[in-house]
Amino acid sequence: MTEPINYDDSSVSEREEPFYVRYYSGHAGKFGHEFLEFDFRVLDGGASAVARYANNSNYRRDSLIRKEMCVSALLIKQLKKIITDSEILKEDDSKWPEKSKEGKQELEIRLGQEHISFETSKLGSLSDVQQSDDPEGLRVFYYLVQDLKALVFSLIGLHFKIKPI
Repeated sequence: MTEPINYDDSSVSEREEPFYVRYYSGHAGKFGHEFLEFDFRVLDGGASAVARYANNSNYRRDSLIRKEMCVSALLIKQLKKIITDSEILKEDDSKWPEKSKEGKQELEIRLGQEHISFETSKLGSLSDVQQSDDPEGLRVFYYLVQDLKALVFSLIGLHFKIKPI
């Protein structure tokens, strides 16, 4: 049985620990520099935190979408748990596919005294992961990125009511 979530932000004791996570996926193509980028960062020694999102798709003259939102210490605590549980901090990207003309992905994480930065090509599916020289490590990266994207898109949906015309 899992422990119930304590929604009291004062119980979060990890406020003084440095924390930052940034993800980028992009390429330069016939529509220019197209990318998706988001980051979470703790500000003011842990008193507040912010999530930022940017999506640039020049397809059909779309414009750059930027969103920024304040997030709670509880969300940051959960984000740290997702990252720690994934064991991404144990991985090494030296055998991962290098960036290509199709684009690249970057993941940078600062969690306390640990700091990692990964760069690899865009991954279309799990078959790309399986065909790499380090399928186990790349699988950790792939699933963590999927989880982070799902979290970010959920937050955007909750914070910003975007109604279709």
